[in-house]
Amino acid sequence: MSDFQFSNIWPEDFCGQVKLFPLPNLVLFPHVVQPLHIFEPRYCEMLEDALSSDRLIAMALLQPNWEVQIDQRPAIASTVCIGKVISQTPTDDNRHNILLVGVRRARIIRELTACKKPYRIADVELLQDYYPDEETMPRQELLQKLQDLFLKFVPDGLAAQESFRQLVGKQLPLGILTDTITYAMNLPVAIKLQLLAEENVDIRCRILTRCLEQKLGLEGLTECDQSPNADFPPPFSEN
Repeated sequence: MSDFQFSNIWPEDFCGQVKLFPLPNLVLFPHVVQPLHIFEPRYCEMLEDALSSDRLIAMALLQPNWEVQIDQRPAIASTVCIGKVISQTPTDDNRHNILLVGVRRARIIRELTACKKPYRIADVELLQDYYPDEETMPRQELLQKLQDLFLKFVPDGLAAQESFRQLVGKQLPLGILTDTITYAMNLPVAIKLQLLAEENVDIRCRILTRCLEQKLGLEGLTECDQSPNADFPPPFSEN
């Protein structure tokens, strides 16, 4: 496993179970870092348990209408991103600020309904990036087109910086580039979830490319809004 796949932080003895942290508007992706503010008692306990074991927390997206579900298990999307806590800072009021780096895609197989913990736990199946044999458009062309589109959304001052251009120009695998750009852009959560669930890297890239083209108005569609994410990196997300 390469450095790009975070081989140094993924536990060799992963048991197939993850602690679930459902939020309504956040889709985490591998290879990016998400700040989180933990304050609900059940999630503070979840964090403590994670820190004392594998440090893994799976970010799950709450399904629409979760607010009206009166039980403690509102519906969540079946695809999650497993992250690892790389930084944790307690506050004076028994809350926590953490940094969670996305590590692996996964699909929920079943939730453990008999679990006595106040938070949710699930058995998951890990998902792998799939690179099919190249057919119509060479993968390097897909990568270059995606980079060129992304640069159109970057503020001129940042885009002009040599350090940023070197970062964008790095020979990252297409899957990592797609995930990073998807996370950075202000896209509807439904699209982000679709891209998280897509294991075929070429298809994932084409979907994202089409959405960026739509945001630029090249196809006259409005499903994606017309502004990039102004807050990147994003502020702390609260639970």
